[in-house]
Amino acid sequence: MYIKSIVASIAVAQTLVSAAAKPQDYWKSFTSSTDPNNITLPKLKQLTSNDPVAECVNYETPAQFKFVASEWPTMWETATSNGMNKSAEFTALYNSIPWSSMPNIPVRKATADGGLDFTGYDQSKDPDCWWSSSTCTKPKHPSINEDIYQCPEPDTWGLTYDDGPNCSHNAFYDYLEQQKLKASMFYIGSNVINWPYGAMRGIKDGHHLADHTWSHQLMTTLTNQEVLAELYYTQKAIKMATGVTPLHWRPAFGDVDDRVRWIATQLNLTTILWNLDTDDWAAGTSETVAAVQKHYDDFIQMGSNGTFKQSGNIVLSHEINNMTMDFAIKNLPQITKSYKNVMDVATCMNISYPYQEHTVKFPSFADYVAGNKGNTVGSNSTSSSSSSSSPSGNAKSSSGSASAANQSSSTSAGFKTVPVNGLAFAAVLTFAAALL
Repeated sequence: MYIKSIVASIAVAQTLVSAAAKPQDYWKSFTSSTDPNNITLPKLKQLTSNDPVAECVNYETPAQFKFVASEWPTMWETATSNGMNKSAEFTALYNSIPWSSMPNIPVRKATADGGLDFTGYDQSKDPDCWWSSSTCTKPKHPSINEDIYQCPEPDTWGLTYDDGPNCSHNAFYDYLEQQKLKASMFYIGSNVINWPYGAMRGIKDGHHLADHTWSHQLMTTLTNQEVLAELYYTQKAIKMATGVTPLHWRPAFGDVDDRVRWIATQLNLTTILWNLDTDDWAAGTSETVAAVQKHYDDFIQMGSNGTFKQSGNIVLSHEINNMTMDFAIKNLPQITKSYKNVMDVATCMNISYPYQEHTVKFPSFADYVAGNKGNTVGSNSTSSSSSSSSPSGNAKSSSGSASAANQSSSTSAGFKTVPVNGLAFAAVLTFAAALL
């Protein structure tokens, strides 16, 4: 009788705890003393110099970011490394996710040369909305956030930079600040850990911060556990450094399908892709510098020849090295002349709250165009949802994410415990005690 009572109490406890631990609430367990609306950067040479060598000298982790190596994945290795897939916080998150509802899609295989193996996949029907195969952006399985890949507003350049924060980005960020330009910055978790002040500069300057995975791998080739860890630990790193948890992410190389999207959706993340690719990362290697500049010239011309008179673009470019950042500084004057609007994706999509926390409020598209470009203090809401009912935080826009008819193209650069409701847990203990 006593054994049966114990078994019954454990079963009830598991049920109640599971119901209280919603995966979308994972971010509420992150603790950060960084106030995103009140950041003061120290007067370090690494943060003021424009000499890349001086900028990239290691510095002590900020006092508010108490980094303990045993609590994080190994830098630049799959985020399940260092035993993170067995940590209490990750295990609690993993177990809170309703995996039986995930689309039945296999883990993809990589080729010997680091590409993707499409053998056996029906690329014409594209049943899994595999972007690498078809540039599909509208999920074909239910309960998955739809991708954003273009700004709905006409004559608009969606300004995005991948692979930051780069230790030598001072001159680039200074230029954006001087020109009062805001971009969507897709940060790699390992970079945030290595260069936390760089991430703090991004939020301080009002950029739209987003997740770009922990180690920049082909996400469809990773297991469910690995995909979740790549996203989760990057979210945690950004939160610890900047005080905000992103609602948006971008897969390395654009490699995403409905399995990966579904896992991202469990973390309340929406995928942002692109419809123009500068290939800036390849300059001097697989592409000539002149070829990359030609991409920029062509895209700039589109701003005045009517290509984007109905809706705008989102352009893939990178913070990955000094050459890619130099391309940006060189071309932004012409970009701003050719396009009526140059802005981050959150603003062009009218997303007022692009973070899980409602501490930072972004201007609407109309306000931004009218010159009110600064972010303001938000409502400080603790709700896991954003300013609209959409899990991506999208406020209603004129056209939203466009249909698959005008698909994006090309590829990206070569390659704590979930909180349990205290009352629910107390009820479990009380019920168990009564049974015993």
